[in-house]
Amino acid sequence: MSTRKPLASTREVVTETLPERRIRFSIDRGGTFTDVYAEVPDQGTVYTEKLLSVDPANYPDAPREGIRRILEKILKTPTSSTSSVGSNAIQWIRMGTTVATNALLERTGTATALAISKGFGDLLAIGDQTRPELFDLQIVKPDLLYTAVLEVNERIRPVQPGEKIEGKDITQGTSGEYFRILKKPDSGEIRAGLSEIYHKGIHSLAVVCMHSYAVYEHELLIGRIARDIGFKQISLSHQVMPQVKIVPRGDTCLVDAYLTPHIHDYLHSFQSGFSDNLESTPLLFMQSDGGLTAAASFKGSNAILSGPAGGVVGCSRTTFPETDHRPVIGFDMGGTSTDISRYNGSYELTQETLTAGVRIQAPQMHIKTVAAGGGSRLFYRNGMLQVGPESAGAHPGPICYRKGGYLTITDANLFLGRLQADYFPKIFGPNEDQELDKTAVCKAFDDFTERINRDATQLGHKPKTAEEVALGFLEVANETMIRPIREISVMRGYDIKEHVLSCFGGAGGQHACAIAAKLGIQEHLSIVMPEFFRLLACPLPRLLLIGRKLLLIPWTSTRYHVSINDWTSLNALPAESLKNSAHLIPVSLSPTI
Repeated sequence: MSTRKPLASTREVVTETLPERRIRFSIDRGGTFTDVYAEVPDQGTVYTEKLLSVDPANYPDAPREGIRRILEKILKTPTSSTSSVGSNAIQWIRMGTTVATNALLERTGTATALAISKGFGDLLAIGDQTRPELFDLQIVKPDLLYTAVLEVNERIRPVQPGEKIEGKDITQGTSGEYFRILKKPDSGEIRAGLSEIYHKGIHSLAVVCMHSYAVYEHELLIGRIARDIGFKQISLSHQVMPQVKIVPRGDTCLVDAYLTPHIHDYLHSFQSGFSDNLESTPLLFMQSDGGLTAAASFKGSNAILSGPAGGVVGCSRTTFPETDHRPVIGFDMGGTSTDISRYNGSYELTQETLTAGVRIQAPQMHIKTVAAGGGSRLFYRNGMLQVGPESAGAHPGPICYRKGGYLTITDANLFLGRLQADYFPKIFGPNEDQELDKTAVCKAFDDFTERINRDATQLGHKPKTAEEVALGFLEVANETMIRPIREISVMRGYDIKEHVLSCFGGAGGQHACAIAAKLGIQEHLSIVMPEFFRLLACPLPRLLLIGRKLLLIPWTSTRYHVSINDWTSLNALPAESLKNSAHLIPVSLSPTI
């Protein structure tokens, strides 16, 4: 058990000796790992830190802990993980995160209620009746985001052509159209209904009324009553996305109410660990559309693709120019999910997407996300191998993380030798200094294989080895990730064989070759230190692994090719070739990449 003092106790502030506002931090907080990149521009030096996103026995918040460790290196001032971090030396912090994405995929957001016009309580459950698999006889619908519904007795309709525009019940909407108010909501009924929901422990509310994109007074009334009752999060559809079509507008509003408290809880936790709550330090977050926004404006509806959007920008700045401007498929495989994108000279933005079974009407990068990553759990159900969608996350994580976790894709790769423990960060165990636990993984796969073979024997099938079982799980995971690649290319009329596969994300390199082979892609490009690829606020080093050769691209235009079997020759590169590559990060490379 950890004996560290709680965060709220005596707070030890990091002292600073550098002039103010010189260090820039870029952070990618994923579902499994958090990567922190910092630079001191005047010194031409960079620092990196990799941590488990959740490790309560060693630190309360991974991004803040990464900042603390880097400040400790720069300022030469030892501190503890429970200390309050000073921010005078920080110029800005920019962060991309998959917190919202993973919460939506795994349905771990905040308990949310839906207040909607009477008669439409099932509207968002029915949706637009689109059948994702036209001939599937057993449709499995995703779980709903709301747990309670209040049908509000109110109704507005547009004035019909030829109808007289007169009377107290006529109002003009923001669109310029005229509407007739058929029924005004009763405040007493609304208060009684919302109070009942609130006392069930549901403190987040999405309000969706018919035609509120133009006439929103009814939504404002419901919102005021909910605020008086004490609801912590109130999302009004006309504020979240004021557009026609109640189904996508309602879904987007619901996502906002479901995820925003989750995001704000995290932001509060992150900021509270700094001596001034970052009041004087710009804190910006990557949005789904690839732009940055202030922390106060970061909310559920624009946070779904916060982390993945950075990967698309990365492809545009690195992969695309280095492949003679051929179209690129971005393959971003992390610990919890995999994000697929396409780039061909311009960003593909969309106004409406379907993510984790939920329609979202907001400007965002065209990215397909699937719940398959290094931390996806392995199951044997109904005689079949199944991967995910549940994730082991960072805590307890895979079995190899030494935290009593679950069998995952990462474990399968370690078991088959695709992951080399010697080259993996030694951040595991009670003191964060141990390597991956392969012994425990081998035992887990032996036990798993024994259970599978018992069924195989009864059915008269040939028993399988533990290696065959592990490889079978990887093949299932690969097929799961191939589907969104085909959706974003082949199903839109593009020839997948003409594309280059750009592989990044912490787990991408373990699957890139198999993915490319199955799709018929002749060339794939893997990013060395791929976990830092999304951190586009800083000038990243461009270390690219193309096919079977390493391509080192300093800030000069000179290129050097190094055989995959001769990593040591990297150290023999002429010093003058690196004179303009001050931001180059030293890396340790494994011959098994």
